[in-house]
Amino acid sequence: MEVQTVTVPILPSQLGRTLTHEHMNVVFDKFYIPPPEHLKDALSGDITLQNVGHIKQYPYSSKTNVAFHGKDVHEAVVEEMKLYLRSGGGTIVENSNIGLSRNIPLMVQASKNSGVNIIAGTGYYVSACQAAGELSLSVEAMCKVMTQELTEGCVEHPSVRCGFIGEVGSTWPITDFERRAIVAAAEVQSSLHCAVSFHPGRDAKAPFEIMRIYLEAGGDKNRAIMSHLDRTLTSDEQFLEFARLGCFCQQDLFGTECSFYQLNPAQDMLSDAQRVDKIIRLIDDGKLDKILVSHDIHTKHRLVNFGGHGYSHILNNVAPKMLIKGIDQTTIDQIFITNPATWLCGQA
Repeated sequence: MEVQTVTVPILPSQLGRTLTHEHMNVVFDKFYIPPPEHLKDALSGDITLQNVGHIKQYPYSSKTNVAFHGKDVHEAVVEEMKLYLRSGGGTIVENSNIGLSRNIPLMVQASKNSGVNIIAGTGYYVSACQAAGELSLSVEAMCKVMTQELTEGCVEHPSVRCGFIGEVGSTWPITDFERRAIVAAAEVQSSLHCAVSFHPGRDAKAPFEIMRIYLEAGGDKNRAIMSHLDRTLTSDEQFLEFARLGCFCQQDLFGTECSFYQLNPAQDMLSDAQRVDKIIRLIDDGKLDKILVSHDIHTKHRLVNFGGHGYSHILNNVAPKMLIKGIDQTTIDQIFITNPATWLCGQA
């Protein structure tokens, strides 16, 4: 089975090291959160050496930072793809779909200029990001759009086909629109046998409920990812309980280490070392073949050009830590190479 990239179909063996949850262009302005009064001035204006430290702690309180689109972002992304390739990367799975203003021409440009494989996603993000006309779509209408984008071409760029469904977004409680989007993703997945990636709300019950809806609608657990588990299921008990449902368990906030998580202040944000410890616990529980990792880059401050760690962080900084913590290279290669290929293709 081949994998559809934004340029050409490729074989699973051509994917290489793969990041399964990234973004290159996002209109995320609705997620702006007003800053604390005493940090108002520090978080206004451009990103500089003087304020980037504050922005790393309050990323959604800088309007400049959440504007993850435009010429400066696009130039940074294209250059970073070259760095990602030099660091040993092979493929980026771009999770910006309907509602997140995906930029197909940028994906094509970045792929052609760097040699990195880039895979575009279809499907629907959370209700709050949808145009008014989308919110009333039926399951049948959603299925029609996703099927077209996977088999013929994207609505806005018919010459480029998507290679997976994602990220299918939910809030908590799950809205009627989001529930229909999950059901539609399951029906298309069952029909086309494609890969699917889910974005859960920030309640620990959300990943379980999404999988219940998806499985009852006929979706294949072996082709589904649950994203953002490192900000949703932080206890070992919850994490291992969820992993036993059989879908791919993704920690995709590597590089994000902040003391106060703005989008869920009651939740402790894990460190990268703690994320690696979670990986070890999944391995010990017999779930090596269901582990995936990524960064979920969607704000400027995480790009190298703006003082961030960039798309190569996991390869350059996390992989060595995994070795130090006793994960051997063969196991690391399974997580970075084999597991993504299995998710995308149904085979390694």
